[in-house]
Amino acid sequence: MIRLRRGTVIEVVGERPGAVEVTVEVGGDAGGGEGGLGGGEGGSEGGRTLARAIAYPSLTGPIRPGDQVLLNTTAAWLGLGTGGMHFVISVEGTSGLEAEGAGRTMKLRYTPHQVPVLAAEEEGSPHRAALEQASTLGGTPVVWVPLHSMVGPAVAGAKAAGAARVAYAMTDGAALPSALSRLTAALRSSELLDSVVSCGQAFGGDLEAVNVFTGLLAGGIAAGADVIVVGDGPGNTGTNTIWGASDIESAMSLNAAAILGGRAVAALRISFADLRERHRGVSHHSVTALSRVALAPVHVAVPSVRDDEVRQAIWSALRDGGLEEKHQLVEVTGQPALDLLADRGIQPESMGRGVAEDPVFFLAAGAAGVLAGRMAAGGQSSRGEGTPENKQLEL
Repeated sequence: MIRLRRGTVIEVVGERPGAVEVTVEVGGDAGGGEGGLGGGEGGSEGGRTLARAIAYPSLTGPIRPGDQVLLNTTAAWLGLGTGGMHFVISVEGTSGLEAEGAGRTMKLRYTPHQVPVLAAEEEGSPHRAALEQASTLGGTPVVWVPLHSMVGPAVAGAKAAGAARVAYAMTDGAALPSALSRLTAALRSSELLDSVVSCGQAFGGDLEAVNVFTGLLAGGIAAGADVIVVGDGPGNTGTNTIWGASDIESAMSLNAAAILGGRAVAALRISFADLRERHRGVSHHSVTALSRVALAPVHVAVPSVRDDEVRQAIWSALRDGGLEEKHQLVEVTGQPALDLLADRGIQPESMGRGVAEDPVFFLAAGAAGVLAGRMAAGGQSSRGEGTPENKQLEL
């Protein structure tokens, strides 16, 4: 069962292509309080409170101050959800919405909000012929990121290392509307990200794809990217189990990249600020994904760090996980990615922590982008002689 409440739009607080963020006044009742603007559970029985909500006009129609709206408040009520926002189901008084475009591929299939899109590979798409004939990515580097917050450094790293065009293939293991991501909107407006491809049930990208295979092909062929970053949208799921995490499934994108003849690059999830033991140092999710999910050898970007103790902890975890024997481990700097993000006014954040609080996390994502960008630009070979410790790429 979902938790529904009615509300009134007070003001529009932010807009980006495909999404409108609003402040709503929500009516309280015996069902409990609503998540207020300050976070947590606010309000009281019979009272009213202000909360943040997001609407996708392609699903709800236009939304303006004064509109009466029906809200799904379930995630905020449970203390979950990206940003603690409610989601607008419908705007009262809206009727006669018409589907736009020639697409016949349904996403959010068999739900009340199912929406038609023009998939890049379907009849009527200008890219159909090229995608139908394509059998390979032709060695295009494909960077897999375990978390959406790593997309920014990965994209910036690729650009900093010489990639001309970068596409992001958003898989459908987390958020489905691509417009939910403030990060990709910022990357687009700062000219770091050139195209978004929404794959599977995800929707709203510059290009739509039926699955991750055609999503990667669309990124390389239709969007003309020489580096593709792939991973889930915002709001990943974890259950504190080995297999019950959305990034474990998205790691299958590494296999798709290999099958399609791309050069797969894995970004490591590393944190020395996360209080959870399973995610401290190299996350157990990264070890599981690379030791048991990735079936073909991939390039694993290991961030170059100055602290010898931190560096030793990273390499020890990789060796203990058996990754040294299975994959090509490459130590590479991620700093150019962070420098470029700062230059464009983008401050990456993950779970409330920024670069100052958890630098290695963002350096790891940046390193993967730098490695892919150098591969795309035909720079120094990603393979070198000697032990993994000596395999370093510096700009």
